[in-house]
Amino acid sequence: MEQYSEIGYDLIIGIIPPHSRVLDLGCGDGVLLDRLQREKNVSGFGVEISDDGVGHCVEKGLYCYQADIDDGLTDYRDNSFDYVILNQTIQSTKRPDYVVKEILRIGKRAIISFPNFAFISVRYQLGFRGIMPKSPMIPYEWYESPNIHMLTINDFDHFCKKNGYPVDMRSHFSINDRGGARRVSFAPNMLAQYGFFILDGTNFTSN
Repeated sequence: MEQYSEIGYDLIIGIIPPHSRVLDLGCGDGVLLDRLQREKNVSGFGVEISDDGVGHCVEKGLYCYQADIDDGLTDYRDNSFDYVILNQTIQSTKRPDYVVKEILRIGKRAIISFPNFAFISVRYQLGFRGIMPKSPMIPYEWYESPNIHMLTINDFDHFCKKNGYPVDMRSHFSINDRGGARRVSFAPNMLAQYGFFILDGTNFTSN
């Protein structure tokens, strides 16, 4: 996850324009939000459920609201953010469909990334070894994993089509042994470790 963090953060930071209004959901220790504020001068806000995460954000001087995003984002008005980030978090939410709907209500753009559970090494471990996958991408034993809604790139694509969520951009990628990123355009559902989507919430209504 450390390798992902650096590469995933760089990708997100490269996409968000300077001076944007940004909400980072499940912001953890606030490293991404802190970099966005320093490097892109964004107006940044975070939501985090853990006491430790909120504490780290406060130490960095960040605005972080402690809440469970599964309970909704009713405190925020429609289109109140330029970008809403759900980075490596959707698979640990209890109601991912509701969370995505809320994100598109309050954000003009949504950046959503997640580990791809159809990646070839994951398939191998489950299909041939008969064990729940464990890797740098999924570094948990089955009994301690926070991942409760495991999904694939194809799953999320189908989810967006079913719900009429416009996809602005896909940038699925893998990380090699030397820590470099490689964008995967061919057969990403099998060959990309991470799914990366930007959704357009500009014309989305929750009705």
